[in-house]
Amino acid sequence: MYGRLLQAWGPQGWWPAADPWEMAMGAVLTQAVAWRNVEMALARLKAHGLWEPEAIVEAPPGLLEASLRPTRYFSSKAQRLRGLAQLVLAYGRPGRQGLARLLALSAPSLRQALLSVRGIGPETADDILLYGAGHPVFVVDRYTHRIFLRIGFWPDPRYRYHAIQRAVERALPPDVVQYQEFHALLVRLGKEVCRPTPRCGMCPLADGCRHAAGEAAGRRGGV
Repeated sequence: MYGRLLQAWGPQGWWPAADPWEMAMGAVLTQAVAWRNVEMALARLKAHGLWEPEAIVEAPPGLLEASLRPTRYFSSKAQRLRGLAQLVLAYGRPGRQGLARLLALSAPSLRQALLSVRGIGPETADDILLYGAGHPVFVVDRYTHRIFLRIGFWPDPRYRYHAIQRAVERALPPDVVQYQEFHALLVRLGKEVCRPTPRCGMCPLADGCRHAAGEAAGRRGGV
């Protein structure tokens, strides 16, 4: 699956920023919203002088929320971003040194620390582990579950994050770049092709997909 997507579309890249703090903020803000909205929010944070962890923690009431208005659920995301900044500062000041110490933790310790922040769940935590700290952990999202269910790799309609993650990590070697690319390819497939109403005719995985085969059989039966 990974090889066929890579052959069809090539390397995707995912986080456009090399700055690990920008990446961590993006991981918090990108949930349930398009990346272009996250970019707008990040630009507003920078314009309002709220780029560093210290500034986010010390922001006047309402300013952080106003900066994040382009994202959905901006009040909740402001709480999560403030909590993440507080976690970073708990590991040292200035915030960039605290962030470096936080990201230097082992994968289990870093995940536990991130999950202690109210509102940060497994997907966001693993985004930061994979893209920020370079730990070989596969990130699972709703796109992944939908695609895996349709092609038959994952038979359970329930969204079981850790079980899906283990299945992928058993199937692929623990390689950071490969996990990043596979995740990015699946996100693209889920957004552009394997939508709630899928576009099976343009899918590079269609000839091995149970759902696409069922759609094709249905069309033949209706002729």
